[in-house]
Amino acid sequence: MNTVQLECFVAVAEYLNFSKASRSLKITQPAVSHQIQALEEELETKLFNRTSKNVTLTQEGILFLTDAQLILKTAFSAKERLGSHEHFIPLELGCHNYMELNLFPPILEKLSAEFPLLRPNIRLVPFPSLLNMIENNQIHAVLGIKDEQKISSLSFRELCSAPIACVCSPGHQLARYKTLSRRQLIGNFIACSPRQISDSIFTVQNSILVNLSPGQRFFAENVESAFALAKAHLGYTLYPDILPARDKDLCYIPVTDFPKVSFGVYCQYSHDQPVMKRFLTLLSGFMRENG
Repeated sequence: MNTVQLECFVAVAEYLNFSKASRSLKITQPAVSHQIQALEEELETKLFNRTSKNVTLTQEGILFLTDAQLILKTAFSAKERLGSHEHFIPLELGCHNYMELNLFPPILEKLSAEFPLLRPNIRLVPFPSLLNMIENNQIHAVLGIKDEQKISSLSFRELCSAPIACVCSPGHQLARYKTLSRRQLIGNFIACSPRQISDSIFTVQNSILVNLSPGQRFFAENVESAFALAKAHLGYTLYPDILPARDKDLCYIPVTDFPKVSFGVYCQYSHDQPVMKRFLTLLSGFMRENG
């Protein structure tokens, strides 16, 4: 396995088109196909499904994509460090959606001012995968909702206790309330894919979904899609109200029947590096000031 093979694999995975991938890499299409074939033979698994009309990733290809990107990033970072003789400080962070992603910029701005050699990277990955990446030392810290499942090798620091809120457009019939009870929730409901949200949030959403008629159910691939459908006045969804991560174009009405959830940051127990300790301190302070 070499970086050329991995660059070809990542390019084809991004474009899902061998011709476009070859143009972006500035090599011939047969050369790209050869590198992919060699990689599949070495891994002893099929990474792409190919037909005359389209190209799709296999399940193995989807799983390998994160590893391939990490290997390439590591190789690039190593080359950069050796070439510049600088001792850059990597900081691998993760989150599950764009609302969480928006919490990072003010923290990283302050952190970079204190550590000029800091080289942060942020991964946007579905919930279960990110926690596994911390355990495998691929990521240093991840934002997320605490689940009941026990992860003995990970530390969880709570940043806030967030109420479950009805998230809807300002023009929705539920937007006029300051608080809601479960029995007051009426109208079309937008549910997220269970692969993209924590088990605790899925349980809450599913408790509403199962009692609705098919005509009242809308399904979204992820949280961003659910919020977009809510903005389109197609219904409401249920999600934790994390104040600094709110979407200004939506209303958040607490649903008092549901227990609050713990939002925080996962990391390894051995997070005694100065940069990591400072990151956690800045993050906690930011959440207190904006909560």
